[in-house]
Amino acid sequence: MTRQRMTPSEAFVEVLAAQGVTHVFGIVGSAYMDALDLFPAAGIRFVPTVHEQGAAHMADGYSRVTGRHGVCIGQNGPGITNFVTAIAAAYWAHSPVVAITPEAGSLSMGLGGFQETEQLAIFSKITKYQAHVTSPARMAELTARAFDRAHLELGPTQLNIPRDHFYGEIECEIPAPLRVSRGPGAKADLDAAAELLAAARFPVVIAGGGVVMSEGVPALVALAEQLAAPVVNSYLHNDSFPASHPLACGPLGYHGSKAAMRILAKADVVLALGSRLGPFGTLPQYGFDYWPAQAKLVQIDADPRVLGLVKKASVAVCGDAREAAEALRERLAARAVPAETRASREAAVRSEKEAWDAERRGWSHETDAWSLEVAKGARELHPRQVLAELERALPSDAMVSTDIGNICQIANSHLRFETPRSMFGAMMFGNCGYAFPAMIGCKAGSPERPAVAYVGDGAWGMSFGELLTCVRERLPVTAVVFNNRQWGAEKKNQVDFYDNRFVGVDLENPSWAAVARSLGADGVTVDELGDVGAALRAACAAQRDGRTTVVEILVTRELGDPFRRDALKLPKRLLPKYRAFSAKE
Repeated sequence: MTRQRMTPSEAFVEVLAAQGVTHVFGIVGSAYMDALDLFPAAGIRFVPTVHEQGAAHMADGYSRVTGRHGVCIGQNGPGITNFVTAIAAAYWAHSPVVAITPEAGSLSMGLGGFQETEQLAIFSKITKYQAHVTSPARMAELTARAFDRAHLELGPTQLNIPRDHFYGEIECEIPAPLRVSRGPGAKADLDAAAELLAAARFPVVIAGGGVVMSEGVPALVALAEQLAAPVVNSYLHNDSFPASHPLACGPLGYHGSKAAMRILAKADVVLALGSRLGPFGTLPQYGFDYWPAQAKLVQIDADPRVLGLVKKASVAVCGDAREAAEALRERLAARAVPAETRASREAAVRSEKEAWDAERRGWSHETDAWSLEVAKGARELHPRQVLAELERALPSDAMVSTDIGNICQIANSHLRFETPRSMFGAMMFGNCGYAFPAMIGCKAGSPERPAVAYVGDGAWGMSFGELLTCVRERLPVTAVVFNNRQWGAEKKNQVDFYDNRFVGVDLENPSWAAVARSLGADGVTVDELGDVGAALRAACAAQRDGRTTVVEILVTRELGDPFRRDALKLPKRLLPKYRAFSAKE
């Protein structure tokens, strides 16, 4: 495009259109209204939300389901500070979200004016790149760079624009989007990786989020079949390998698949493909440390900063997960795995999965003393039984988001997917209130697919206001709300470490189904196990008619495995008035 005369607002909107932006999430504000006026003419749908944190989570979900930019915008000052939590979540999810942050006027900054704060400093540690429009003349250049860097750096970027810079006349060119192929990695590194894998007695692949982001699932399937290597999903990436494949073992991490952990423990060579091997995702689980300490590790990731960061790598490859998988398969094509070895590995996978499935079927409720007592004679439903019913009822093409919290995390072992871009966990920032708004963004990006959010009642209290966004904008989502009237993960800590002294963990809730109906959505309360599956199927079907449904499930106060046992110690008290609160000898 040649240089043309235009306003900065026109340049800004033209760059968005050139970058393929079709949705922007946010709350209307005077700081960017001149540009907002042009959105409809540019084919951009503005999705007004209830809260700016919800808007940024929606941008995150939209980005993760489509692979394109997610975009959010708000009013300068308080509107922008409301983005912070969600942008931090996007940072740890490696989502190419662009946070557009109109700022107080350039001539009044520093004077303590209305809705003024230093917006760049706030986001400096949770974005991959920050662009500050220092002059209206640079609007197109810096807007394009913020969008380009979000994809190049694999994470959120910030575009900070003084509100007066939307006005005036400039002459500029609209830059074409910059897209760079990452390549498979250095030849010598790939050769060394192939040699290790070819010589392995029992290789195991960890399929990370990078496999999904690179559209690399088919390439990984081909590589795993070439190697006859079992595949485990990294934590909260249950969609990184087809669950029905004979080599699929399930997810690692908190409340993951014991089959996957037992298979990984057998490995002599581990290929971590598109995974940073985050420390929380490889913590011991179910009472054993499954990481094979003596195994050789081949780690492949597009971000060189994560290579060897958590686990020592024997071979580190900086490359795109899909392209690296294809390059390794080419190198290993002439090295056929003997039929007996192939059959033996598949049999090991099959045996471990059958054992784990049998254990899950028998694990209908928690067995610790506290849970046994509170569940005795309870009319509410056991969470694990509920999750099993939901698993059976989920549509095969559903998108599922999970919030932080005990029951939602137990769902990790109940969510199996055949296609990528189907699971959206709260990831390592671990903030409550993520799942529901993120799934609204997913629905905006893939309106043809059933959209389901798993949310605990605590997190639901933070995010249920976005029901209004679903209703107003006709973005139908099914929210499954587990109502156990408590912050369960924290209560488990108070049981295990603080002698059942409960402070701040009990919740008295309204009928969430009734609240949903009052806001214009559908609401159903489920208190019979046999009704769980039917309620979910009906709610997903209602999405075809534009209806959002809250499926409120009344569950017992049973407590799952401790969430942060690694971060707590039994209490020791020194002051006399607190000595009764020391751990029992």
